[in-house]
Amino acid sequence: MSIWSYANPVKFLGLSAKVQPFLWAGAAICVVGGLLWGFFGTPDDFRQGSTVKIIYLHVPSALMAINAWFMMLVTSLIWLIRRHHVSALAAKAAAPVGIVMTLIALVTGAIWGQPMWGTWWAWDPRLTSFLILFLFYLGYIALWEAVEDPDTAADLTSILCLVGSVFAVLSRYAVQFWNQGLHQGTSVPVATGGRTVADVFFYPLVTCMVGFGLLFVALVLYRTGTEIRVRRAAALRARARRTA
Repeated sequence: MSIWSYANPVKFLGLSAKVQPFLWAGAAICVVGGLLWGFFGTPDDFRQGSTVKIIYLHVPSALMAINAWFMMLVTSLIWLIRRHHVSALAAKAAAPVGIVMTLIALVTGAIWGQPMWGTWWAWDPRLTSFLILFLFYLGYIALWEAVEDPDTAADLTSILCLVGSVFAVLSRYAVQFWNQGLHQGTSVPVATGGRTVADVFFYPLVTCMVGFGLLFVALVLYRTGTEIRVRRAAALRARARRTA
C-alpha cells in the first residue's frame, strides 16, 4: 500500500487509532522512567553539580522543538505540491506542540545558564536563533487563526514555514557556524557518532529523548485527528446552510 493512501482522512484516522495506544504507553514509560532515572539515579556533575540534571528536560525539548518545525516543513511542502489536506492539518496540529517544546527549552536553558554563565540570557547565536524560531511558531499559529479560508491559510502558513526553516537550521547548527558564543556544542552529535556526555548521564538522556519523540508523534496524531473532525463538522454545517 502506498504511503499516499493515508492522505485519505478515513485511512489516516484508522491507522492513527491503532498506533496511538502504543505511542502513549511508550512515551509515558520513557519520559517518566527517563526523568526519574536522570534526576534521582545519576550523580552530580563534578563541575556543574546537580544543575546538570536539567539536561533531561532541556535537550529533549530543544530537539523536538527543532524537529517539529522540520516535520511541519515536510508536511507543508506536501501540501504545496500534492494538495493533501491531511498534510496541511498535520502541520497545523504540530505547531502548538512545537511551541510548547520551544518554550520549555528556552526556560530550562535560562535556568541552566544562570549558574553556569552568570546570566539568564545572552545574545548567543544559538539562543538568538532559537528565540526567533519561537516567534515564528507564534506567527505561524496566529496566521492559521487570522485567515478564514482554510486552503488560503494552509498556503500562507506553508510559505511562512519555509522561511522559518532557516532559523530551525540555525538553532540546530549555530555552534558549528559560529565558533564564538556561550552555548556548548551538541551533546550527542549524531553525524560524527561521538558524544560529550558520560555514560551515566547519556543513557537516561537518550531514554528521555526517545520519550519526548514518542510523545510528540502521539500528540500530533491526536491533534491531527481532531483537526480533521473539526474540518468535517465545518463542511457539514456549511452544507446544511446551503440546503436550508
